[in-house]
Amino acid sequence: MKKSIQLIAACALLAGSTGLFAQNVMPMPYAPLQNVAQLSASAAVEVQQDLLSIAMSTTRDGTDAAVVQNQLRQALEAALAEAKKTAQPGLMDVRTGNFSLYPRHGKDGKINGWQGSTELVLEGKDFPRITAAAGRIQTLTMGNVGFALSREARARVEGDAQAQAIEQFKAKASEIARGFGFSSYTLREVSVNANDQGPIRPRMMAMEAKASMSDASIPVEAGKSTVLVNVSGFVQMK
Repeated sequence: MKKSIQLIAACALLAGSTGLFAQNVMPMPYAPLQNVAQLSASAAVEVQQDLLSIAMSTTRDGTDAAVVQNQLRQALEAALAEAKKTAQPGLMDVRTGNFSLYPRHGKDGKINGWQGSTELVLEGKDFPRITAAAGRIQTLTMGNVGFALSREARARVEGDAQAQAIEQFKAKASEIARGFGFSSYTLREVSVNANDQGPIRPRMMAMEAKASMSDASIPVEAGKSTVLVNVSGFVQMK
């Protein structure tokens, strides 16, 4: 009987010490941050758009779907053949766009014909080359003209804007630290974000009398893009 009592007492003591041990290893709450400032700075660099995109298209309709499709195919093939004569990677890239064919219904709900459209896109950095090619294409008419910033130009400008934003962030951090009576600061957390505020802006252009413009360049003028970089974060004043 004594042994049983002693065993029970030992188990109770062990259980109590285990609970005490668990309490000792529980994570303590983080101490509140002190002398930490949150701030942000941004820089914007404006640059001329250097990428031109011209979409050319045509539509056909008729009672026979196969005939309409064949007409669209011939118009696209002729345009491709003309565009490829002066195509060059980066300067003028050529790609096909939307190609669709769908039924036309009468008042009775029955199909009474077919309509379709096809599209060719010329895009690149050589504006005169692209506009001249568009002027020579006789089987398609011009639809949308858009301008944008190329990936290379955006990366270059983004680097400049980022350097400016970082310098402004550092200057602001030093100013804030001094304002609160501290002599310096260290970085705790920083986030850098960039965006292009000049996306492609399509512009409709009506092209008439294509035959008379077979060798003429179409006048175009690009706008500007603004690359904005924002730097934000926390600094430890000390």
